Amino acid sequence: MNQKLAPARVPTPGRILSRELEARGWTQKDLAEIMGRPVQTINEIIRGNKQITPETALELSQAFGTSPEFWTNLEAKYRLHLASKQKTEPDIAVSALMRYKVE
Repeated sequence: MNQKLAPARVPTPGRILSRELEARGWTQKDLAEIMGRPVQTINEIIRGNKQITPETALELSQAFGTSPEFWTNLEAKYRLHLASKQKTEPDIAVSALMRYKVE
């Protein structure tokens, strides 16, 4: 049995960011001022309308004392989760096995 386990829900990076703000008692405006970014940018990340770029990950890591990889990994895992839910084509692994069957 080689079954892959996947979480039922993957939190959005914006949800984690929102919780970090709450834990520190900061507003979106506070974070925007700390990072030198428009409040709209922070709000769009929290709502999931804007992705966390490597540059933003660096800034978030400095603001929160985390690693930039923490933020880029959250973003990547979330985007992979979304992509896997939207996949409608036949299973590529099965197709590959059937086409190039190892004897």
